[in-house]
Amino acid sequence: MEIIINNLRKTFGEKVAVDIPDLTIHSGELLGLVGNNGAGKSTLFRLILDLIKADTGAVYMKDPAQPPLKGESERVINVAETEAWKDWTGAFVDESFLIDYLTPDEYFQFIARLTDTSDEQLQEFLAQFQHFMADELTGQKKLIRTLSAGNKQKVGIMAAMLLRPQVLILDEPFNFLDPSSQNAIKHMLQKYNEETGATILVSSHNLQHTVDISSRIVLLENGKVIQDIDNREHQAQAILENYFEINE
Repeated sequence: MEIIINNLRKTFGEKVAVDIPDLTIHSGELLGLVGNNGAGKSTLFRLILDLIKADTGAVYMKDPAQPPLKGESERVINVAETEAWKDWTGAFVDESFLIDYLTPDEYFQFIARLTDTSDEQLQEFLAQFQHFMADELTGQKKLIRTLSAGNKQKVGIMAAMLLRPQVLILDEPFNFLDPSSQNAIKHMLQKYNEETGATILVSSHNLQHTVDISSRIVLLENGKVIQDIDNREHQAQAILENYFEINE
């Protein structure tokens, strides 16, 4: 699934949060989005997910697996004009994505019903995450609101992946997690990308984790793309370290 950003701009008062004339995220890429606080990472994700409206420009998704409509050379949709993209997109941006008066079991069952996932399929899905959950989420009868920040993060990430989306967007997925869980997330995302060919977008302040998993890295500053780095050979590490050292 390809994502095309065209003349996208979003401001809050006098502050320019996102200003991207042209950016294409190719189908099957695992793209890491990095930048200091206020660089525009979360705002860009919210624009892609149509959670906030752009001042100008648009975000498109192009699905090569779908036949073009009459008069089209290829199937391209504007995410602000249709909800079709929601069928193949999973995301976790923050706790607002959760229903905190449910238990994790109830929340997963709710998402399963929304996505026509059978009970058997849900149990097979959850079985893949047993080590990641560390016996702290399912079967505990604890409301999501009472969970630690790290466990809320785990619930959100798992729910985003339950659909087996063709587009997966995770904002700071390594936050609040212990080192073992961070490594588990890295392996999960890489495996999912390899097995499904999904397009995955991850923002993170953790440069090492981002370099480890990403085939491409986009560096933002003041809402603009400063560098677009091919990281298939992990060559981004030195570039990013130099950038953040200079800009400390």
